Amino acid sequence: MSKIAFIGLGNMGGPMAANLVKAGHEVTGFDLVAASCDTARAEGVAIAASAAEAVSNAEIVVTMLPAGKHVISVWSEIAPAVRSGALIADCSTIDVESARRAHAIAAERGLLSLDAPVSGGTVGAKAATLTFMVGGSEQAFAVGQPVLAQMGRRVVHCGDAGAGQAAKICNNMILGITMIGISEAFVLAEKLGLSHQALFDVASTSSGSCWALTTHCPVPGPVPTSAANYDYRPGFATDLMLKDLRLSQQAALASGALTPLGAEAAQIYGLFQAAGHGGDDYSAVINFLRGGSGAAKG
Repeated sequence: MSKIAFIGLGNMGGPMAANLVKAGHEVTGFDLVAASCDTARAEGVAIAASAAEAVSNAEIVVTMLPAGKHVISVWSEIAPAVRSGALIADCSTIDVESARRAHAIAAERGLLSLDAPVSGGTVGAKAATLTFMVGGSEQAFAVGQPVLAQMGRRVVHCGDAGAGQAAKICNNMILGITMIGISEAFVLAEKLGLSHQALFDVASTSSGSCWALTTHCPVPGPVPTSAANYDYRPGFATDLMLKDLRLSQQAALASGALTPLGAEAAQIYGLFQAAGHGGDDYSAVINFLRGGSGAAKG
């Protein structure tokens, strides 16, 4: 059993912290939102009065925050309060440069550190089936891997500082591009009089098969796990997809990488969000590609 501090107890962090409690750890948490603290407390998380108080006795600190600026701010606040030699792991999805700055903040205080963004959404957070993409030293990974594994199904060491964030934004750029391609195919099929089921039966068992199709098919019917069956209530919201696509384009610009499809995907999701659909599942982009926000067709 370890003493773990968890900063950020929202839709992702709350269930992750609860899973650490279930695994037998002593978990102390903090969040600026009182309702999030109340929910976590009901799951067995002890709630501290501040982030610094939460981390004061921790062997491992986990943060799950909205953006890079929040991670830098929180790490700068808590690093002096964390005991030397402890590990801080950030599971937020942020830009690579901010992740590397966070590692530097930890190193200045003699702390081990990991950037460990996740894939799997709120469902994966609750079920402890997340995939962690991890950047940091071999020593830090050896300390953090057993704890991360209790919140997820797969923990992949991607390389040094920032490598976890790099893997996350590359992966989600693939996902965003792929969902647009799948949606375009279904829109074309509709125009040609081909049923959703017929296209799915062909594409899912031939060269068009991919995870986005077989797990998040953008039309109702063929896939039970699809948000299309539930009026596109999000498993992974358009707002979050757009965040990741914009991070990918920020990284592409900084590194000189040519990503024209990633850029186009970011533009399409940006327009879809601007039309008022940021809270819809990312697969609802099919409605934008139909030329509006109409309901899915059977």
